[in-house]
Amino acid sequence: MAAERLTETERHEMLAGLTGWSLVEGRDAIHKRFVFADFVSAFGWMAKVALVAEKHDHHPEWFNVYKTVEVTLSTHDSGGLTRLDVTLAQEMDRLAAG
Repeated sequence: MAAERLTETERHEMLAGLTGWSLVEGRDAIHKRFVFADFVSAFGWMAKVALVAEKHDHHPEWFNVYKTVEVTLSTHDSGGLTRLDVTLAQEMDRLAAG
């Protein structure tokens, strides 16, 4: 069963609590750029996030070059943003803060 998309009220409330995340123009998704000290730190963070993502069966779109990881979150089978995206964004932020 697909997760339900966020209502406009939920979207404003939940996204207001996310630091550094922005809406993606032209699609129902959020994006953030994470910059780490070096490649090993970036890749280590990605490995930790991968475990969380697998646990939730919700996987990010991401792109890594050296110490930078670009992340886009959207729930594809729901056609847009859901609580799963907000939860994963919060976990990514928590793990990046160390």
